[in-house]
Amino acid sequence: MRGRAEDGWWGVVIDAPDPAALAAFYAQVLGWQVVGDDPDHAVVAAPGGVAYLAVQRNPEYRPPAWPPEPGAQQMMLHLDVEVVELEAAVEDAVRLGARLAPGQPDSALRVLVDPAGHPFCLYRDG
Repeated sequence: MRGRAEDGWWGVVIDAPDPAALAAFYAQVLGWQVVGDDPDHAVVAAPGGVAYLAVQRNPEYRPPAWPPEPGAQQMMLHLDVEVVELEAAVEDAVRLGARLAPGQPDSALRVLVDPAGHPFCLYRDG
């Protein structure tokens, strides 16, 4: 793409009612660092990398339904996180405030819901 920075950052921005709290949750789940936060915007970045997850305040935020339900708020994206020990990673995420979602589609992954209601997946490869 013309005008793209060669070593530029890339990331995803999600909405939540409390950006700092959700950024702190994902910093622990991902093993990343909170590198910026103010009342309306928080950023979690990969150490030594160029990827980030930003959380912006949205007082109108409605969590999506998982599994999807007709007429309910639909999910626009979800995060996938590869882990070495699936059940241990699930236990850690739940201890940090996630909850296991109903409707688990596969034994090699777990769908969880973060404290703001965003579904995300923990999976092991192979």
